[in-house]
Amino acid sequence: MGELFESEQTKERVILVGVQTQGQDDVFWSLLELEELAQTAGAEVVARIVQNREGIHPATYVGKGKIEEIRQMLYMVEATGIICDDELSPAQLNNLERELECKVMDRTLLILDIFAGRATTSEGKIQVELAQLKYRQARLVGLRSSLSRLGGGIGTRGPGEKKLEMDRRLITDRIAALRRELEEVQRHRDLIRQKREKGRMKVCAIVGYTNAGKSTLLNVMTGADVLEEDQLFATLDPTTRVLDLPGGQQILLTDTVGFIRKLPHHLIEAFKSTLEEARYADIILHVVDSSSPQMEQQMQVVYETLKQLEVEERTVITLFNKQDKMTEEKQLRDSRADYVLKTSVKYHKGLESLRELLEEILRKQQIFIDRLYPYQEASKISLIRQYGQLISEEYLPEGIQVQAYVPKEIYGNV
Repeated sequence: MGELFESEQTKERVILVGVQTQGQDDVFWSLLELEELAQTAGAEVVARIVQNREGIHPATYVGKGKIEEIRQMLYMVEATGIICDDELSPAQLNNLERELECKVMDRTLLILDIFAGRATTSEGKIQVELAQLKYRQARLVGLRSSLSRLGGGIGTRGPGEKKLEMDRRLITDRIAALRRELEEVQRHRDLIRQKREKGRMKVCAIVGYTNAGKSTLLNVMTGADVLEEDQLFATLDPTTRVLDLPGGQQILLTDTVGFIRKLPHHLIEAFKSTLEEARYADIILHVVDSSSPQMEQQMQVVYETLKQLEVEERTVITLFNKQDKMTEEKQLRDSRADYVLKTSVKYHKGLESLRELLEEILRKQQIFIDRLYPYQEASKISLIRQYGQLISEEYLPEGIQVQAYVPKEIYGNV
């Protein structure tokens, strides 16, 4: 019998390429984030190259002189490919592959690859495949030159080689089929939401930049068993858990996929059914990594994404998280938030204040009642217990004296 040998997958060695244009955020921080993305996808970053230009080159992303510099650098550091910090057009991708004769990737492909590796639910997998196919549909011609060497590495997870080799018509058919599946998922999600609204339980959606501590918050607050890693997009599929508040009330906490700068538009479209949890929430819990040098920019990305999702006129609580990592004192302000708290979720600091604040917000949306119920109407008290906050109940000969806070929605029924 022949011997079995384990084949070790070769780690891709990549060069990061960015363009610094006028009026753009500092490309240095963007490349740092791109390096984190590359490491999350399993690649090794061996060099970085930045070009200062008035605008991105429409044909090759960078200029001719910089292409020559990249070619030499590929040889010097023995890199297997490059990753560009922006989404490449089909022409840019095709031209760069032809000029450099190496694997060419962009930020969007990298994010899609990470999403493909992290999706665990059927809905998550459908959303990732849909986003990947829409990305590849436009780049089918440019990708064909590299199809023969797609044996592994970044950009090959998810639909796989078989779907990559489909012609444009088949990809269009597959996209249509996936959209139908997502519509079915959306209908199911709407039914759950309607039941939730019928149950009158309030919803709090946790949003924030990727790796700000959203999953840790959900785990610590509710005992959920969501993956926690110090990586970008450690969790992808949303999780909803019931949170018990100090006064006995309950609220639903829902985790959402992390936001990131230059998040591809078609990715937002694909994940709209998941991200819409924020759209239909009563309270937005915005988790911020206060130790990040790019904190302000990350907060801006979150608010811009929420605007894209039409999440408006919601009560917003901003948690300035990771206080334990703060190395220097800095101003922590959020003019767009209704409430601001400082927390260190990992070490359970500030969470009691958060629970009390959530209860206070719910109470503001409730009506205080002080009422005597005849014994034949005792069933109304169970309704108060279920959806409101029962402060006191006293059994008297003529009935039950009750003091409670009840949601406006059920006030007429009690």
